[in-house]
Amino acid sequence: MEKKSNKLINELSPYLLQHAYNPVDWHPWSEATFDLAKEHNKPVFLSIGYSACHWCHVMEHESFDDPEIAKMMNDTFVNIKVDREERPDIDHIYMTVCQVMTGSGGWPLTVLLTPDKKPFFAGTYFPKESSGNRVGIKDIINRTRDIWDKHYNELLASADEILEQINFVRESGNLGEINDNLIKKCFYELAGTFDDVWGGFSKKPKFPIPHNLIFLLNFYHQFHNEEAKSMAIFTLQKMKMGGMYDHIGFGFHRYSTDQEWLVPHFEKMLYDQALLMMAYVDAYQLTQDEGFAITAKEILQYVNSELLSPEGAFYSAEDADSEGEEGKYYLWNIDEIRKNFIGDVELFCQTFNIKEKGNYFDEFRGQFNGNNIIHQKDDLKETSKNLGLDYDEFLSNLNRLKNKLFEIRKQRVKPNLDDKILTDWNGLMIAAYAKAARVFADEQYLELATNAYLFINTNLTKKDGKLLHRYRNGSSGIEAMIDDYSFLIWGLIEIFKSNNQMEFINKAIELLDICIDDFYDADRGAFYFASTHSSDLIIRKKEVYDGAVPSGNSVMLSNLLFISKFTNEEKYKSIIDKSISNFAISIAAVPSAYTFYVNTLIEYLKGSTEIVISGNDEKEIDKAFVEISKIYIPSLTVFRVDPQNKYPEWLENYKESNSKIKIYICRNYTCSVPFNNIEDAIVDLIK
Repeated sequence: MEKKSNKLINELSPYLLQHAYNPVDWHPWSEATFDLAKEHNKPVFLSIGYSACHWCHVMEHESFDDPEIAKMMNDTFVNIKVDREERPDIDHIYMTVCQVMTGSGGWPLTVLLTPDKKPFFAGTYFPKESSGNRVGIKDIINRTRDIWDKHYNELLASADEILEQINFVRESGNLGEINDNLIKKCFYELAGTFDDVWGGFSKKPKFPIPHNLIFLLNFYHQFHNEEAKSMAIFTLQKMKMGGMYDHIGFGFHRYSTDQEWLVPHFEKMLYDQALLMMAYVDAYQLTQDEGFAITAKEILQYVNSELLSPEGAFYSAEDADSEGEEGKYYLWNIDEIRKNFIGDVELFCQTFNIKEKGNYFDEFRGQFNGNNIIHQKDDLKETSKNLGLDYDEFLSNLNRLKNKLFEIRKQRVKPNLDDKILTDWNGLMIAAYAKAARVFADEQYLELATNAYLFINTNLTKKDGKLLHRYRNGSSGIEAMIDDYSFLIWGLIEIFKSNNQMEFINKAIELLDICIDDFYDADRGAFYFASTHSSDLIIRKKEVYDGAVPSGNSVMLSNLLFISKFTNEEKYKSIIDKSISNFAISIAAVPSAYTFYVNTLIEYLKGSTEIVISGNDEKEIDKAFVEISKIYIPSLTVFRVDPQNKYPEWLENYKESNSKIKIYICRNYTCSVPFNNIEDAIVDLIK
């Protein structure tokens, strides 16, 4: 029998379209949907997820595709589906509810609401039937119907209390709380949770959290703390060796379900690739270990291959599942290896820990299922030594075998691609490509960053200069949020740092000014997640927690510091101080929950480094720029002064046409006597 579509059939989101033929009468988030709930006096079943989410698929197959459950839901609720990647503002509010009510969160996110959007119940994945301590959808529906009918007033009072709790506003702190002790406390908190066997900062599941590692490298640079450096480098090495890294097609999966980085949750997200690439670039700059550079370039190779749209922007994600099974696309059995690697079986199996019974333990069945996750057993130099092979020859053979498997894998059914284009995640990827272009002196990376920005400027920017959040199938929509502005501004700043073209920094300043008008809290400081024009949200909140991605406020603080110093405008300086004061108490309480923010506070406290290169020998200037860009100096900007450009007054003074090259090094508002050659300048930089 042909399936009947529900109200999601006209949506653009791949995630919503996945649910368009469920027997559940799903509605999109809209005022009309809540009016319907009011008209029929029904509670609202709000389900939030995203297309690459494995447990979202499981809950759909178990419950939302089940006619019995669908009838119960349709009789009891008005049902709303939300794609968290399209509407992070909605997700942010109700994820906070879930965390307050249950102590944890995640996706799928399930929240029950009154018709005026007030929550009274929240959780994540629920099975169809209750089992053990986990309540099932059936029982949730029956209990809700009973409470709605018999205890309606008490339920409304409870919803009011929950809303009041999540809308609690903490008093602002003071700038005196922001000091070296806070920065050091952040380090000690991370050190206290560090896994010195496998790296990372938890047992399981284990998330990469690149901004933790970026902070630790910066902490080492500022405070000469070898432990901080060791923690970051060790974690980056272990992540790359594990199964969370795709050794065949490159790029990182979302997170590891175990302590050893072995068994990943197989989805691949654009934002993870961007942030991890930047962490590996920092590690390369600091150590000059070519392995970190290779990893960063492989990540970008994956993004180019699988997530780059024909128009030049970047798609959102690849699914965890293919053919209805999580990870099927990425797993291998020993027979496949033997069939394709005659004569090379031992080399490949010893390098990547391939086992007869498999190395992927099926927890559901309590046994190994014959499948192998490709991961490094040891460091590659150690493996080549154990095999008695020359290292360079070993690497050459290994790359040949990996390429062969990659070609075989391409014949499999691929995971679904979430082909929507998001402004915020593209901003992160733009920043990553522009940074890679600078460090690796690769113009192609800069071209990719620039093309992605031009796409956003053409397709996700309104006539008044304001941004939109989502593009798909030729259609743009959804008002931009703070992450869209802050991440794209970051990307524009990184492009400017790489090409010194004023149009990009001018655009960043233009977007920052729009953000101040539409998102900034002039009374208390900091930026709201949604703009003043958002009318369909129950509350407006500020976010500073640095989770899977850094918060919009964390990135905006970094943007403000750069633009404040570049323009020397007083209005930006006052916004910086007021915004820091807004979050001072929260940050000081648990700084390790805000590592991107704290990393920016290092610059706020310690200052930044600016290098101005001028002169009349373009080749020497470019050579100096390339050499300096290889050095690890956080908060460094190198300006190549072009006599044709119009700069802020302080930079105009550095224009020079009578010398081949002059290099000025400025630290925390104090500049040195100019150097006339790159060698002496580098000696001064690294002393």
